[in-house]
Amino acid sequence: MRLANIYIDGITKLCVKAKSGYVDIATALSNPSLSELGAFLASGKDTQARAAELADEQGTPYAQSDFAPLIGSRSRILCIGLNYSAHAFQWGNREAPKWPEVFIRHLNTVVGPYANLVKPALSDKFNFEGELGLVLGKGGRFIKASKAAESVAGLTVINDATARDWQRASSQWTCGKNFDSTFPIGPELVTLDEVDPTNLSITTTLNGQIVQSANTSAMIHNVWEIVEFLSGICTLLPGDIIATGTPAYTFEDESLSFLKDGDVVSVEIENIGKIINKVRQGENPGDNWPWIPSLNH
Repeated sequence: MRLANIYIDGITKLCVKAKSGYVDIATALSNPSLSELGAFLASGKDTQARAAELADEQGTPYAQSDFAPLIGSRSRILCIGLNYSAHAFQWGNREAPKWPEVFIRHLNTVVGPYANLVKPALSDKFNFEGELGLVLGKGGRFIKASKAAESVAGLTVINDATARDWQRASSQWTCGKNFDSTFPIGPELVTLDEVDPTNLSITTTLNGQIVQSANTSAMIHNVWEIVEFLSGICTLLPGDIIATGTPAYTFEDESLSFLKDGDVVSVEIENIGKIINKVRQGENPGDNWPWIPSLNH
């Protein structure tokens, strides 16, 4: 089954991919609560099985501009950093990290799979991070890696775009990862019966040129270990998103990754889908704004 959040008559509706388009689950099943991703994932196997049957209908086609971010209204975004050895080495690590690097994003960072990616005016070093995303189904606490698949609803595509100068301005990553409209996600949630998350090619392009190319099999901590680790910290909930880390760049000069207004970034993951986002300059704070890393570090 493939799910997508789609703007229908100005309202975000969770839809199932059908033969020639998408079917609005809430309308088809006469249950308004099923418009929201988290509510649908918490609705139980019977309801989800009925929704899966809608894939046999024709459905309605929608334009890319109709696709909303693949996230629920109460979703939390948990992220893993430095989870590919080659990327960790590019970051300056002498060996692969043994302990997962965790940070959190806020909902205000999220944008749709084809929406504008907003470059912060306060950053001169804003770059891309193509990643595999996990969407939690039933969630839980203290989930063993061997049982983690039972708690994952499906997979999606993420660009964890980052203000590197802000990330490095302190010992914490929060600022560099939480500028508005810097986290494209979508276009679909693909359930685990269709794809194996431990062996997927992931490719990022910048203006048509490949800038990241790897396979999820190269993760330091695989997706099931990530679920295990995070579930020991907090109870994972239906609709929670886990960003699993980004691979290395295909070049050594990091400055080649810095984004500017008008650039186009795409992230594609095998058998899941592709997100495409144009970079647009963010709001300028005006003269004499004091908090800019290049002025203070």
